[in-house]
Amino acid sequence: MFALADCNNFFVSCERVFRPDLEHTPVVVLSNNDGCAIARSNEAKRMGIKMGQPMFEFRHLIESGTVTVFSSNFALYGDMSRRVQQTLSDFAPSIEVYSIDESFIDLRGLDSGTDFDLWAKTVSRECRRRTGIPVSVGVSQTKTLAKIASKLCKQYPATKGGCWMHRSADIEKVLRKFPIDDIWGIGRRFSRRFKEYFGMNTAWDFYCRDEGWINSEMGLSGIRTWKELHGIPCIDFEDTAQAKKQIMISRTFAKEISCLDELSAQVSMFCSMATEKLRKQHSCCGSATVFIMTNRFHTDSRSLSSSRLVQFPISTDSTLEINAAVMNALHDIFRKGYGYKRAGIILSDIIPNDRVQLSFFDEVDRNRHSRLMSVMDSINRRNGHNTIGVASQSLDGIKMNREHLSPCYTTDWNSIITVKC
Repeated sequence: MFALADCNNFFVSCERVFRPDLEHTPVVVLSNNDGCAIARSNEAKRMGIKMGQPMFEFRHLIESGTVTVFSSNFALYGDMSRRVQQTLSDFAPSIEVYSIDESFIDLRGLDSGTDFDLWAKTVSRECRRRTGIPVSVGVSQTKTLAKIASKLCKQYPATKGGCWMHRSADIEKVLRKFPIDDIWGIGRRFSRRFKEYFGMNTAWDFYCRDEGWINSEMGLSGIRTWKELHGIPCIDFEDTAQAKKQIMISRTFAKEISCLDELSAQVSMFCSMATEKLRKQHSCCGSATVFIMTNRFHTDSRSLSSSRLVQFPISTDSTLEINAAVMNALHDIFRKGYGYKRAGIILSDIIPNDRVQLSFFDEVDRNRHSRLMSVMDSINRRNGHNTIGVASQSLDGIKMNREHLSPCYTTDWNSIITVKC
C-alpha cells in the first residue's frame, strides 16, 4: 500500500491559517512580480478565475473587494510544508517528498490488518489540527492509484480527508469517471491525441487498452502508468529526496536592469543561493551556466538573450570559487544599452562531495574554503538568509513587485503574531 498526502490549495491554505477571516471567501495567490494566479481557493475557481490568468484581467474584482490576493510568500509556504511533512512522519514508516504540497508515504511497514481508511482520515485530521492545513490522503496499491484516491478526497467532503481505494469494483467505478487528462504520467500531448484520434476520455478507456497498443503509442513510460492503474507497482519509492542533478536559481525582475553592477549583485545572490542548496545536499558541481534575458515580449532589435558555460577543473561547492567564475562570465555576455528582465544561474555536473577527484596542481585551499562555507551556512541558518554573503551580492533581496505580500509569520521574529487579551 502507498499513500499520497496532498495539501488542498496549498498556498491559499497557508495564508488562511493566519487569516481565518478569509475562510469561504475567494482568495488568489499571485506569481513572482504579481503577474498571474498560481493558486486559487475553491470560491475563486467557481468565479471563473483560471490558473495562470494575468492579474490585470481580474483586477476589478480585487479593487471591489470581491477577491483577496496575496503575493507569493515562499518563505512561509516552505516552512508550512516542513511542518506538514513533520506531522506525516509521525504516522508513517517512510516518506518521499514529491513537491512542496505533496508527499508519498510507504505503508508497507504497517501491519497488514491496519484499517487504512481510518488511518488516512486520522492523518488528514491531525495535519489540519497541528498545522491548520487541509490535507487529502489517498491510499491504494500503487502511487498512481493513490494519487487518484487523493483527488477523490477533494471532490467528496464525505470522505473526511481520507480515502482507501482497494476493492476492484470501486477502482473500476472511479476510473470510469476519472478524466484521462488527470492521470499522473499522461501529459497534455498524449491525452489530446487519445481524445481526438481514439475517443479515449477516461482512465478506464486507457485501462482497457491492450499492453502492446500502449507500448506502441507511449513506450515504457506508458506501460508503467498502465500497470500502475492495474494495481502493479512500477514507480519506485524513495525514502528521502534524491540529490538534484541540476540546481537552477532564476528570477524575473520587477523592472528592467541596464546597469552591470546592479545586475551583478542580483546574479551573485542567485549564485549564493544555488551553492547553499548544493552544500545542503552534500554535493559539488563541475560546471555553472549564467544567463541573462531582455523582455521576451519585445519584438524589436532591443531583444537579447545570452548565456555562458563555465567549467571547473575540480568539482566544487565553494561560493567564492563559483561566484568569481560566474561574475567573469557575466561581464563577458553583458551588453550596454539593453534592459535585462530576467537572469539566472544553473549548476550542473553535480556529484557527491566525497567523490571529487583532486589534483596535485590545485591552487585553491579547499579546506579553508570548506570551513568558511560551513560558518556562512551556519550564520545564515541561524539569523536568516542573506545575513552574510560575498561582497558582490545584494543583501537586500531580489527585486520583485510584491505589493500584496503577507508577513513571514513562522520564519521572521518581527512577524510573529501578537495575541492581545
